Amino acid sequence: FQLQAEQTCRQLVRIQEEHEQLLQAAVEQAEGLEQSLRSAEAVLAERAAQLRDAQAQLSRNKLLIEELRGENTRFAMALQAAELKQKSMEEKNQLLEEQASALKQLIGKITPASLSG
Repeated sequence: FQLQAEQTCRQLVRIQEEHEQLLQAAVEQAEGLEQSLRSAEAVLAERAAQLRDAQAQLSRNKLLIEELRGENTRFAMALQAAELKQKSMEEKNQLLEEQASALKQLIGKITPASLSG
């Protein structure tokens, strides 16, 4: 019985040592996984910050685009008004040229008549 008890005792010690090694390996694996998780969380936090920055920039860009659209509309209206004014001025200029031509013809008719009279 003594010999059997010693063998059983040694066997239990060996099993306990194996369990301790397995437990130590599991603890080390858990620590490695925890470190990997912290690294992944840090990367995710950084990416989230980048996305927030990009979203803020996108919002600013949208506002700028809206401002530029409004400005473009105002410029288009101003251009249209300027074109209308230019057309009006060209029409007035044409009318003045016609009146000047008519006056030259009238002066041309009056001058020889007054010189001969």
